[in-house]
Amino acid sequence: MTGGEPGPRVLIADDQALIRTGFNMILTARGIDVVGEAADGGEAVAAANALRPDVVLMDIRMPTMDGLEAARRVLAQVPDCRVIMLTTFDLDRYVYAALSSGASGFLLKDVTPDHLAAAVRLVNTGSALLAPSVTRRLVERFTTGGPGPRSGAVHRDLTPLTPRETEVLTLMGRGLSNTELAQELVLSEATVKTHVARIFAKLALRDRAQAVVLAYETGLVLPGDGAE
Repeated sequence: MTGGEPGPRVLIADDQALIRTGFNMILTARGIDVVGEAADGGEAVAAANALRPDVVLMDIRMPTMDGLEAARRVLAQVPDCRVIMLTTFDLDRYVYAALSSGASGFLLKDVTPDHLAAAVRLVNTGSALLAPSVTRRLVERFTTGGPGPRSGAVHRDLTPLTPRETEVLTLMGRGLSNTELAQELVLSEATVKTHVARIFAKLALRDRAQAVVLAYETGLVLPGDGAE
């Protein structure tokens, strides 16, 4: 199923033992290595530091330290890790908070077994769970009602970017895919991918969803820009 390649190493953080056990069984049965479990945010941070997993499945609501704060700490200490937030609530504010905390996306806990395994593999490749256009609409919802996102995001300096890379980031922030970027800028997709990779490296971004959030939080893209 995985073509002989080792699956991502996963840490499961949830205060419900039944959820942890169920997800562990699902992922293990699909060739994904579950390296540890944690029952609260503090345990998740400690376990991530010790085990250095590729992906953390992190419940948003946990005692001692919630999943959003735990995600911020995990990603600060294990920068190559990806975090998927877990929630029972399909609420936009949780999704936005998850993305702003550095997560690559979120899943509802009633996700199907195959979708769960596919999501873990997807974010491990550096892809986001949410399409850039979905992320753009989501972020707009949180920037039109007030002075801007209230996520406490670190102020990021965009000066390392070349003018072309700034242009690419702006268009990513408006929800364009690589194919659409290539058409818009009259470039090959291979060249666009190179620009995107350099943007991620220079700004320490994990995926396109992070790029969309950053484009709004820095004012590079304003609500309504490119909206359809």
